[in-house]
Amino acid sequence: MRRDIQSELRQHLDNNETLLWTGQPKKGIVFRTADIFLIPFSLLWCGFAIFWVIGASQAGGLFGLFGVPFVIIGLIFVFGRFIIDSKQRENTYYGLTKDRIIIKSGVISKNVKSLNIRTLSDIEYNEKNDGSGTISIGPKNPMMIWGNGMNWWPGMKTNPQLDLIQNVRKVYNQIIENQKEK
Repeated sequence: MRRDIQSELRQHLDNNETLLWTGQPKKGIVFRTADIFLIPFSLLWCGFAIFWVIGASQAGGLFGLFGVPFVIIGLIFVFGRFIIDSKQRENTYYGLTKDRIIIKSGVISKNVKSLNIRTLSDIEYNEKNDGSGTISIGPKNPMMIWGNGMNWWPGMKTNPQLDLIQNVRKVYNQIIENQKEK
């Protein structure tokens, strides 16, 4: 697997660059802190939308079709967001060189973000008991606490981060050491 990550990132390296670390986010379905709010909200939304569509359909006419988009949004919130998030993380690759952090992501189209290590500010990490965690880069928007894990939703872009990686403290320390050099 490590060789696959390196081959994904190697094409984005400069001639004299070498990868010091590579990684990927945790795979599979992940529950996040925001789900404490989003799961009950999504169940209420979807339940109400289905109830409304059924009620409006029984009344006759095409009025019931008005609620179909709300049912679709509800189903995305209940189930689809976990699948979309999992697929995005599966197609995300992280690389660290002496000079920059490379984040390659995207399911339908590829997006490559290159962050100059020496110009980064507000770097922080959170670590779980198993040593995994997330490194966040840049000032935090307090309104994005509930948007964590919803980067796929339009308008919900967060600052760059190395999301759900193994050995998060080791990677964080490596970034800080690279910042101090030169």
